[in-house]
Amino acid sequence: MRTEGHDLRHHGDAEVRDDGSALVDLAVNVRADTPPAWLRERIAGSLGSLAAYPDGRAARAAVAARHGLPVERVLLTAGAAEAFVLLARALKVRQPVVVHPQFTEPEAALRDAGHTVDRVLLREEDGFRLDPAAVPEEADLVVVGNPTNPTSVLHPAASLVQLARPGRTLVVDEAFMDAVPGEREALAGRTDVPGLVVLRSLTKTWGLAGLRIGYVLADPETITELERAQPLWPVSTPALAAAEACVEPRALAEAGHAAHRIAADRAHLVAGLREFAARGVRVAEPAEGPFVLVRLPEAAAVRRRLRELGFAVRRGDTFPGLDERWLRLAVRDRGTVDAFLTALDRALTAR
Repeated sequence: MRTEGHDLRHHGDAEVRDDGSALVDLAVNVRADTPPAWLRERIAGSLGSLAAYPDGRAARAAVAARHGLPVERVLLTAGAAEAFVLLARALKVRQPVVVHPQFTEPEAALRDAGHTVDRVLLREEDGFRLDPAAVPEEADLVVVGNPTNPTSVLHPAASLVQLARPGRTLVVDEAFMDAVPGEREALAGRTDVPGLVVLRSLTKTWGLAGLRIGYVLADPETITELERAQPLWPVSTPALAAAEACVEPRALAEAGHAAHRIAADRAHLVAGLREFAARGVRVAEPAEGPFVLVRLPEAAAVRRRLRELGFAVRRGDTFPGLDERWLRLAVRDRGTVDAFLTALDRALTAR
C-alpha cells in the first residue's frame, strides 16, 4: 500500500529475506539472542496439546494479573498487528488520526477498512516529540507509539494522557515498552484514562515474531467489540503457552535485565555514530527504544554499500514524515555494533 510515496506495507524483515538472509541483521527490531532455552522448552511442552482447540483462559488471566487488571480488560491477539486490524474493523470511527513517523500498520489497517486517515507529522527540529495540541480536537481515534518506532522517542505519559477525552479512543502502541528500563512512561494497567487502548507485543523482547502473540488492554466494552471481530481460536496453543510464560515473575525480571543491557548497548551505538558527525551523520536523540534513527547524506547508497559489506539496515523513507535521508538501526551487542561501525566507516568513504 502506497500513499504519497510511502510504502506502508514495507517492514524491516524485507531487508533480510532471500539474498539478505546471510546478512548481519540490524533491520528487524527483534532481539537477536532469543527466545531463551527455558521459553523454547515451555513452547515445546505445549505441542502435546495440539489436538485440542486452544484455550486462552489461563494466559489471559496471567496477562491480566501482570498488569493488575480484571480479565475483562484483556484480549489476546496474534501479535500486535492483528490488534490494529481489529481496531480498524470493529470500532465506529469517523475521524482517525495517526501520529507519524511511527509503525505504519495502524494507518494501513485503517485505510484497508475504508477509513480516511489524517496524519500528525512530528518534526526533526522538535526531536520528533509530540505536542498534544497538534492533534485535531475532532479526532475520535488517535494512534501513537511509545516508545515510537522508528524515532525511538519515549513520550511522557502525561503528554499522552492529555490526548484522552470522552468520545475519543486513544491507542498507545507499547510494543517496545518492555525494552525501556522500568517501563518508564507506560500506560498499561491504567484505568483512569478515558478511551485508552494499550497494545503490547511479546514478539520483540522474546524473539517470537514467528509465533505471533500480543495483547490489548482496554475497557471491557472495547474488548468485547474487538473480540467479536476476531475469528474463533485466533491465538495458537504454543502462543498461549508463551504468553503465560512471558508474564511470570522470572520472565519479567529477565526482561528487566535485558532492558538495561539494551540501554547500555544503545549508548555504545549512539556514541559510535556520533564519531561520524563531521561526515554528516545525525542521530535522533534521546533514543529510548531498542533501535535508533539516523540521518545521513546519500543514505540509500550507504545502505546498499552496507549490504555489500554484510549488514542489513532499515530504510526510513517508507515512514510518513521521513524521506530517503533516514535509516533505522536495531541495537545489537557491542561486538556486532563495533563491526557495524567499521563497515559504516567504509560505506561512508565509498560514497
